[in-house]
Amino acid sequence: MVILLWQTAYRSMAQTALQPQRPAVNINEILKDLFPIQPDGVDFQQVADNLTQVQQNPLNLNTATRDELASLFLLTESQLESLLQYRARYGALLSLYELQAVPAFDAVTIRRLLPFVIVADPLSRLPTPTDHYFILRFEHILEQQKGFSEAVPDKNGKLPNRYTGNAQQWFARYRYTRPNAFSFGVTLEKDPGERITWSPATRQYGPDYVSFHAQVRNQGNLKNLIAGDYQLQFGQSLICSAGFVMGKNSETILTIRRPTLGARAYTSLTESGFFRGLAATYALHPSVDLTVFGARNRRSANLAATAGPETIITSFITSGLHRTGSELADRYSVMETNLGAHLLLHLKDRLQLGITGLNTTFDHPVQKRSLTYNQFEFTGTRNLVLGIHGTYSRQNWNAFGEFARSSGSATYSGGTGLVAGLMASLGRKTDLGIVFRHYGRNFHSFYANGFSENSRTINETGAYIGAKYTLYRRLKLGGYLDVFRFPWWRYLVDGSSKGFDFLTQATYTPDRKTTFSMIFHQEHKQKNLPGSKTTPKQLTGTRLSQLVMQAEYALNRFSFRSRLQGSRFRYIEQSPSQGIAFAQDVAWQYKRWQLNGRLALFNTDDYDSRLYTYEQDVLTAFSFPAYFYNGVRHYVLAQYSLNRHMDLWVRWARTDLTNQPTVGSDLDQIARPHKSEIKVQIRWRF
Repeated sequence: MVILLWQTAYRSMAQTALQPQRPAVNINEILKDLFPIQPDGVDFQQVADNLTQVQQNPLNLNTATRDELASLFLLTESQLESLLQYRARYGALLSLYELQAVPAFDAVTIRRLLPFVIVADPLSRLPTPTDHYFILRFEHILEQQKGFSEAVPDKNGKLPNRYTGNAQQWFARYRYTRPNAFSFGVTLEKDPGERITWSPATRQYGPDYVSFHAQVRNQGNLKNLIAGDYQLQFGQSLICSAGFVMGKNSETILTIRRPTLGARAYTSLTESGFFRGLAATYALHPSVDLTVFGARNRRSANLAATAGPETIITSFITSGLHRTGSELADRYSVMETNLGAHLLLHLKDRLQLGITGLNTTFDHPVQKRSLTYNQFEFTGTRNLVLGIHGTYSRQNWNAFGEFARSSGSATYSGGTGLVAGLMASLGRKTDLGIVFRHYGRNFHSFYANGFSENSRTINETGAYIGAKYTLYRRLKLGGYLDVFRFPWWRYLVDGSSKGFDFLTQATYTPDRKTTFSMIFHQEHKQKNLPGSKTTPKQLTGTRLSQLVMQAEYALNRFSFRSRLQGSRFRYIEQSPSQGIAFAQDVAWQYKRWQLNGRLALFNTDDYDSRLYTYEQDVLTAFSFPAYFYNGVRHYVLAQYSLNRHMDLWVRWARTDLTNQPTVGSDLDQIARPHKSEIKVQIRWRF
């Protein structure tokens, strides 16, 4: 009774209070906490773009569904349940201040949540604010790379391979959007070495990459309509995944489940993994939504002629780079057509049941090279994937799962995929997550990104358990154990193989300005033994160990982060490869200025013991370089807000190697032991 009276009084005060200022979020700060150690199979650019989208189009806490709230990966099951119950009991929130009255919410959670949410009256006819901006970015490597050097004929008069375009990289984006109402955007990019040209015959209209979309939402029963580039997020990503997938990382619980978000506008610079066409979601009933979609995408691929008149696809190219003559010949050489539908039943944020179907056809048959590890890969021109998924929430736990089956005209078709899991808050201090998955060696789903150890959702069986425990308010512990098996051969693995990996971490926060953390990660896998002359090659165990220790502290307008990171990789029968790195970050903010800088020292035996360390970058860009060999890496990033409409970023970075005469390889090689990069970006808000 006392709590009820206090909450009623708090709501009365919140009604007359001003809305707190939504803090300016630095996506880089969130990403470097999520990825202290680089996971495999994660498209970091898409993760960064999706976080930026949510920040620029915040969720309304009074109307957001459980899946939309879960997609932030910030709230535990008990916090999700607590917010939904609070909303059902007391009605719409009156202010962001009211989050302090929601049971299970603490100051740290609220502080992390604020940049991504707003509180607006769900019955108000007043429009929400628009986000209307234009971004232009320029990047350049100051030293000359081999691909841009003069092409001198050899003694036979043959010219060496060189890039066809100049060394600059350009990026431009225009977007006009209002949350839950409409969105329109165009993205243009030219990578270093690519040309800007107008050539309809080769399907190039200016820059090499052009992306666009137009979207309207919540027009009566028409809940969503997108024309142009989009992604789809249904179930546990066994058929359609929208790219916001973070794999195994330091967040050991919240990222294991995929929320159903439907069709989302695509704005990433990743030049593959999206649909280009139309998608529409219509409410057949308040609890039943139907999504239908169709797309025709041009994809880059290697083509080969057969003995007959037929041309086959031997591999798809997802790098997005079209710089040399051979890369240009493969550019958008295949037409892919996708047709599909999704039917979703949802009951009061408790139960979801969905059915998904996706049919994909190519204008040339796919036939990969005749190698043993390709035996069960997709062949033919058509692939159909059908699946069913569901989630059920009750109090502080959530069960989820999806089953899918692929079929086609090839000999090896009819593979199945399965994900089943549970997330639960076992009390105020303990959270638990469990996932089991099985992806057949002949399960073919081109837009899948299910929870896995592999970079693709195929040829894997595994079980994962993760936990987080708050020892007391300032000390939090967490970790996971994942055991997996690959039934069939893989690239550089001649045979069935297995492995496991685990991560443990501890975070101590003595006060709001200071944080200490330690992470230890170890991965055991089987690979071909280097130098093995047997057929098939002999398998041997490998072990990768990584340790990260960090200290963060703030002082007035300055903040500091010190990071010590070590890596050790070895084949069981051979000597280990080891590496160590130390990085010191400094940030300063005053009025319209923000400055960030780093000095990093690294020493590794070779590429096997490389160290990945996240770096601050300009808005919408992503930097996660590998440190290897011996050297020094430093960068400075400056941001200045000229006025309320215009922001300017300038970033300068340099790597100096002390034990190598060159940097890079092949056409990217620099004939000097250093590499310098400059990046300038401007954003104009209308």
